Parts: sequence; C-alpha cells; structure tokens
Amino acid sequence: MMTLFTITDQPISMEEVVHKVIRKEAGAVTTFIGTVRELTNGKRTLFLQYEAYVSMAEKMLAQIGAEIKERWPEAEVAITHRIGRLEISDIAVVIAVSTPHRKDAYEANRYAIERIKQIVPIWKKEYWEDGTEWVGNQLETKAYPTGKPEGEDVM
Repeated sequence: MMTLFTITDQPISMEEVVHKVIRKEAGAVTTFIGTVRELTNGKRTLFLQYEAYVSMAEKMLAQIGAEIKERWPEAEVAITHRIGRLEISDIAVVIAVSTPHRKDAYEANRYAIERIKQIVPIWKKEYWEDGTEWVGNQLETKAYPTGKPEGEDVM
C-alpha cells in the first residue's frame, strides 16, 4: 500500500511524491518544494538539523490530508518531510496535490504548507557561521532551547 504522508531521513524524490497523486481525473498537479536556504535574516546558514516526533508527525500530515479532502473533495494529496542533517539547497519537504482544475490544486497546496507549519511536530536546529540555535516550532514563534518541545508543546 502506498504511503501518502511520510517522514523520512533520506533524500526526497519529488517525482516519487508527484507520482502518488497523478490520476486520470486530474487536470492539474501542483507541487511545493521547501529547500534549505543559505541566508536567514542576513545570517549565513551552514546546514540544518530537523527532528520530529515521527509517528505523531505522520499522523498530523494525514490529518492535513483529511482537512484538504474535506475542503477540496476531488483533491489527492501526498506530503513527504525530511528529518536529519540537510545541506544548503537540500529538499526538506515536498507537497503534491492533484485536482481536476488548477485553482483548487494551488489553494490546497498552499493550505497544506501553512498547516504543516501550524500543527506538525517538526523542529530544527540552525547551524550558522557563528553558532547554533534550536529554532523551535515551525512558525518560529516558540523557542526550544533544550532541542525539543516541552510542557504544553509536547503532543
């Protein structure tokens, strides 16, 4: 059985994620590819370390897929997010959405990445030229100074 919502420590193949949503009813497939950027607010990133509560993260990705099916019933969604050490330009996440028409595919894809940032327990450590920092949640609104969520942020 094909897994639509995956957390992996291996490089992501965009083609494999897209293949999961291709079907004869779809006239549009949109993809979002999140990559590691070199500069953040003027600071040079050397590499990132992503971590996650894998089983919970995959459940939350599946929840996002269910939310998309509720809003866009004809959509098919596949999401793969990478964890571990990622170098500059490595792919961190791929979202593929297919729908009969492009407008729904674009909207559903954007919805998916915004929801990932809101609810999926994945966090990262930035390795800069001049130090390191656990960034915290994906919205970057909470710091995780010990390297993982604590207290109310633990799901």
